Amino acid sequence: MKHVIPAIFILITGFVLQTALFSRISFGGIVPNILVLLAAAYGFMYGDKAGLFMGFFGGLMADVFFGSFLGLNAVILMYIGYLNGKFNRFYYEEDIKLPLVLIVVSDLAYGGLYYFVMFLLRGRFDLKYYFMKIMLPELVYTVLVALVYYPLLLLLYRILHAPKNGGDISFV
Repeated sequence: MKHVIPAIFILITGFVLQTALFSRISFGGIVPNILVLLAAAYGFMYGDKAGLFMGFFGGLMADVFFGSFLGLNAVILMYIGYLNGKFNRFYYEEDIKLPLVLIVVSDLAYGGLYYFVMFLLRGRFDLKYYFMKIMLPELVYTVLVALVYYPLLLLLYRILHAPKNGGDISFV
């Protein structure tokens, strides 16, 4: 239960950042995908169930407020969070390379699946244009934001997993 309240707060904060703040400072209409970042981060930090729930509820919020199809973002982000949770056993707090690689792969998977469902099934076959003008800029922007946002998630992770016996928490 001690992880549920912070997770809800982080999810709402990430959703507001993505929809309110970053939509105002978009580059060519491209905003970072904070919900993919959260689903991936929660998956490999806390495990597959936490990633699944973070992805599902983040995607559901996106679907309710902005989605064309109710459940599309929820299902895609749910699987992203779940699959990232499978890398939990390789998670080390000091290593930022694995989380960044997983965020990159997750954002590419999200963009590819979204393209497949929303455009390819409707007969729009310009994957190169979609990749170069939407997926790649969003990926770069998401990774740049992840370099700032992920350490904040890591700090919260360390606080929530602080030693119970009054030991020090390393913030290095």
